Amino acid sequence: MSTNTRLSLAAPAKINLFLHVTGRRDDGYHFLESLVVFTETGDRLIVEAREDLTLSITGPFAQNLTAARADNVVLQAAEALQYKASTTLGAHITLEKNLPVSSGIGGGSADAAAALRMLSVLWHVDLHECCLKDIGIAIGADVPVCLNARSAIMSGVGDMLRDVDPPPHCGVVLVNGAEGVATPAVFKARKAPFSDIGNWRTPANFGAFINALKSSKNDLSDPARGVSPVIGDVLAALSVTEGCALVRLSGSGGTCFGLYADTNAADKAAAAIKALHPEWWCLSTVFRDGPLAVTTV
Repeated sequence: MSTNTRLSLAAPAKINLFLHVTGRRDDGYHFLESLVVFTETGDRLIVEAREDLTLSITGPFAQNLTAARADNVVLQAAEALQYKASTTLGAHITLEKNLPVSSGIGGGSADAAAALRMLSVLWHVDLHECCLKDIGIAIGADVPVCLNARSAIMSGVGDMLRDVDPPPHCGVVLVNGAEGVATPAVFKARKAPFSDIGNWRTPANFGAFINALKSSKNDLSDPARGVSPVIGDVLAALSVTEGCALVRLSGSGGTCFGLYADTNAADKAAAAIKALHPEWWCLSTVFRDGPLAVTTV
């Protein structure tokens, strides 16, 4: 591969359609069961060969991140891959940060996963999928599921994945109340009993899909609202939009989502929320269905 090669890969937003806390390990990590899907909205990474390893950040949320290694999971992932592959090759990584930070939609995890994928290509690293997953889980619980960005049931501490059928085509509205939410604080605030593990199968019909989701929940919703009360306002705003079939918090917050039978209804709902709350981050999107592809730019 030429030293002038520039590679690009999307880092799509992750949505927890449900999230059940099923137990807790002695070391404090929690066991989860979550239906994870991905959207066409997300960040994007570009990598190109360099002698050393550097990172620049662009995009609307660039100011909320630092390029320092200690605070950036993209550089942590790159250095972990260097170590695992026993390589001294470098790269310049450009992160286009389009998603809010600390928002419950896996932005950092998807970015780290994309870095692992692209640098493996750039550096001609041929590690088994399990090795990439092991690197990912050491960085964050959501990184393994973000490596392939496919619909999956995520369980354990994020290390156990079961592929499931993608959701039926529908409209999705994502809304964030412009307030970052710290995941440890949400788990600390959670007092409810643990949930039972289910046996999810994805219905092909939108109505049946919504009904199936209604039998589940996000166990972190109540504690997240205690940590960040604006989440309650966001959920309320989504719930009164025309055609909204389901409203829920993703992950530990603070991004919430609404599901609609079609993209036209979702577009109208997003426009209505933006008009009422211009200070919030809000957009209409769809679920993605298909593999991620590294492209040359």
